[in-house]
Amino acid sequence: MSVDALFRPFTVKGLTLPNRIVMAPMTRSFSPNGVPTSDVAGYYRRRAEGGVGLIVTEGTVVERPAARNDVNVPVFHGEALPHWKTVVDEVHAAGGLIAPQIWHVGSARGQGADWTPLGKVDSPSGLTAPGKAKYEPMTEEDVADTIAAFGRSARAARELGFDAVEIHGAHGYLIDQFFWGGVNVREDRWGGPTIAERARFGAEVVKAVREGVGDDIPVILRLSQWKQQDFAARIAETPDQMVEWLTPLSDAGVDVFHCSQRRFWEPEFEGSDLNFAGWTKKLMGKPTITVGSVGLDGEFIAAFGGEGSKPASLDGLVRRLEKEEFDLVAVGRALLADPHWVQKIRDGRTEELRNFERSDLMTLS
Repeated sequence: MSVDALFRPFTVKGLTLPNRIVMAPMTRSFSPNGVPTSDVAGYYRRRAEGGVGLIVTEGTVVERPAARNDVNVPVFHGEALPHWKTVVDEVHAAGGLIAPQIWHVGSARGQGADWTPLGKVDSPSGLTAPGKAKYEPMTEEDVADTIAAFGRSARAARELGFDAVEIHGAHGYLIDQFFWGGVNVREDRWGGPTIAERARFGAEVVKAVREGVGDDIPVILRLSQWKQQDFAARIAETPDQMVEWLTPLSDAGVDVFHCSQRRFWEPEFEGSDLNFAGWTKKLMGKPTITVGSVGLDGEFIAAFGGEGSKPASLDGLVRRLEKEEFDLVAVGRALLADPHWVQKIRDGRTEELRNFERSDLMTLS
């Protein structure tokens, strides 16, 4: 099947991507004390040289004491910023485009259980999962400072020359914890029984980021139904509930919704083949990115348990893209294993595609 649909340009705001392939954000933990190294810059440059339309960096955290859960996860403030400028310059020198993913892990501490937070852990209600209380809820001051921290990181991204900014609002991290009624049991304006009420914190973060980057730089928001704390969790059980969830975020200034699924081909609601990205585009009328096991036969959660994956057909993905169910396609592990994946797909060199192995997580190839 022709892959031409993957290689058509796409424009959002003032940014034109040369193709529809996005490098998905993937936590790598190769930034000692939060500072990205020259090896990190080289890792991203190689993907730009390989033809990725837009690189979204690994999650890089805002300026809050417990915003990360691993000493080697990069930060996006202070002494790390000149090193991010090196990353931007390397990617641009290779003809690429790049967005930082700005992040706060909230009460999700799993990736670095031995990491001691530098201060109070932020979470809506002090819960690590439904019914599991461990921390103190965020105060109004905590909430305000966190929103401001996202805004500061967004301004830094603009000043450093990034081409877009992505907000991590998925996978059971802080913003997603506010969305999720299972762990947001607040009774003030940052919680409530309705999805729209619980979306308020995320919408305020989006507004701060929008103000930070200005009107011309695209703002991407990554969302998911599933949580690392509960793979079956869902924010929206129906299209109407999805409208209630996403409308405040769209109105706040999101340009592109990055819709994370464990398997992109799975339908979001009964009675329709549309996936999460497909429904989001249909309901919001804004561009979407699909993601979830693209190009591989195994899903990414299994990779952390040691499972590898082999290359898989892109025919179903391309058919959906041709029908304009979504606009962009994020590729994770396939690009992690092979910086030349895009060129091989473009040129039909599928016999040269590499398997993904768990060992690929251990290096910056």
